Amino acid sequence: MTVRTILKMGDPRLLRIAQPVTEFDTDELHLLLTDLLDTMRAANGAGLAAPQIGVDLQMVVFGSGQPNPRYPQAPIVPRTVLINPVITPIGADEQLDWEGCLSVPGMRGMVPRWSQVRYTGFDVWGEPIDRTVEGFHARVVQHECDHLWGKLYPMRMRDFTQFGFTEVLFPGIDAQEND
Repeated sequence: MTVRTILKMGDPRLLRIAQPVTEFDTDELHLLLTDLLDTMRAANGAGLAAPQIGVDLQMVVFGSGQPNPRYPQAPIVPRTVLINPVITPIGADEQLDWEGCLSVPGMRGMVPRWSQVRYTGFDVWGEPIDRTVEGFHARVVQHECDHLWGKLYPMRMRDFTQFGFTEVLFPGIDAQEND
């Protein structure tokens, strides 16, 4: 089990655009996947992107197939490894909801996201992924993929009166944040 250090907002590496993965099913890619999953689990995250651990590749992991303790009311999102993703909104409808991030610990903000998206990409073996999702699943994949494009959720916010410390906004929730 290798738990990596998660970069925090202010680290310039989080603002880079990640590079596409060009080779699949390699020892290096499988090791990165293991590190991402171990780090995400250790932090109770709903997802994690390679740039958050300082790796400049287009790879994200999210979901777990079981309830997430940080989002107990959210529907279950299947564990997904997504490489070289493309996200396409389905319609123009947006939803506002609270988000947290392992790279912005202890804080939450109200973030607009497309309500429904189609995402495509590849798994670690190079097999294609093509899903259309909505709600929390759509929010999570958009949040994680933003990390590949150098964006953190505060950069998506429109109203900073709805941004603050988790312990103040939601007194009953553990202040340790997740994606």
